[in-house]
Amino acid sequence: MHATRTNPHHSDSTGFSRRGVLRTGALGAAGLAAAPLLSACNGSSSSSGSSGSGGVAQLTMWGSFSGDQIAQINKQLAAFNSSQKDIHVTYESQGVLEPKLLTAVASGKDVPDVVLWDRYQTSLYAPKGALSAIDDLVARDRVDLTDFFQQPLGEMRIEGKLYGLPMLVDNRSLLYNKTILDGAGISPPSTWDEIAAAAAELTQYSGGKLTRSGFAIDDVGLFNMYIMQAGGKMLSSDKKSVAFDSAAGMAVLDYWSELVSQKKVYQVGFAQGIDGFGTGAIALKYDGPWNMPTYDAVSGFEYGVVAPATGPGGDKGAITGGFGLVIPTAAKNRDAAWEFMKWWCTVPANAVGFSKISSWLPGSIKATQDPYFSTGHWPAFVQTMDFATVRPNTPGYSDVEGKALDPQLQNFLAGHTGAQSALATAASQGNQILTQNL
Repeated sequence: MHATRTNPHHSDSTGFSRRGVLRTGALGAAGLAAAPLLSACNGSSSSSGSSGSGGVAQLTMWGSFSGDQIAQINKQLAAFNSSQKDIHVTYESQGVLEPKLLTAVASGKDVPDVVLWDRYQTSLYAPKGALSAIDDLVARDRVDLTDFFQQPLGEMRIEGKLYGLPMLVDNRSLLYNKTILDGAGISPPSTWDEIAAAAAELTQYSGGKLTRSGFAIDDVGLFNMYIMQAGGKMLSSDKKSVAFDSAAGMAVLDYWSELVSQKKVYQVGFAQGIDGFGTGAIALKYDGPWNMPTYDAVSGFEYGVVAPATGPGGDKGAITGGFGLVIPTAAKNRDAAWEFMKWWCTVPANAVGFSKISSWLPGSIKATQDPYFSTGHWPAFVQTMDFATVRPNTPGYSDVEGKALDPQLQNFLAGHTGAQSALATAASQGNQILTQNL
């Protein structure tokens, strides 16, 4: 929102958490745009969202963001609160949010007015009645849904109903140490073969010990990205069975084996717990925009970002995750919450403002067309959004990856099992999980 994958709870091998990244620099309210407010904002009161003195709607926003990210959220809320006089939003960090929300909705007590929502959870919690569909509000205010990245937007649409707006999106693109590559006369790679060749040349050993990895194979959760690059997919077309036990799946593991076992560009556990990329111990790696502030802060460190490499057949592949804003069922200030959602998600200046303090991409396409995203290392991440897809929203799919596939891939990289056995075992377990959730 992160098995390691594209969500915020991920903490990669560098030891840095996406939830702990705080971009330096202030965000002033004057730099953000105000959205028109409806007279209906002053809804009926509740313990979590009530009308205070002067008719101001007091909204409570829940989310799982914690640590430094609370400061990020509070900066954005301060900008909203000062942009108008009808609504005041307060953020409350909830940790593991979804079960708490379900309990609140069921009891009708302390229901928040708006929620910073892991979009991937929509297919599970919308059918449980936890979220309010917003189609009527979208139609009433003529919100242009084509302005949002359609894959993330679709993640919030269940059985034809829309339950929220994409607020933040992300992806993994290819980061490279510019100093190391320039010194070797190597251009940033754009294919599997180019990564393999570059990584082999850039890898260094001293006394038989790996001292610099040419390319990090440290996140088995990225298999879902690699298999698309190999021309495959994770699930069958009807989403009732897994599809990764395939020629494409084998191509991914053969490629990993070539890099780790044959070319020896990486060892499992290398640079574990340290910033291997920022210290120059890793030359190439897949990473997301959330770590850019960390690398930008390293004195004298120069790096670049390009879109993910294509596979043997020229196929592209990337996964996008992230968050949206939703209104829970039984929220008492629904109209006010909607005005806040529109201010953040549909006004480009406000979406860009949060990107400047959080290092996330906005869910709005117009916002990513702001000149800010043509600077620094942003262009590659924006480019990758053109083909990045969300994970399947099939019930049980997260367990297919986390409980069936990822452990087998870890065993494979550690040399405890072969490629065919790893995929076959994961497929058997994954199909059982899907069957149980039908």
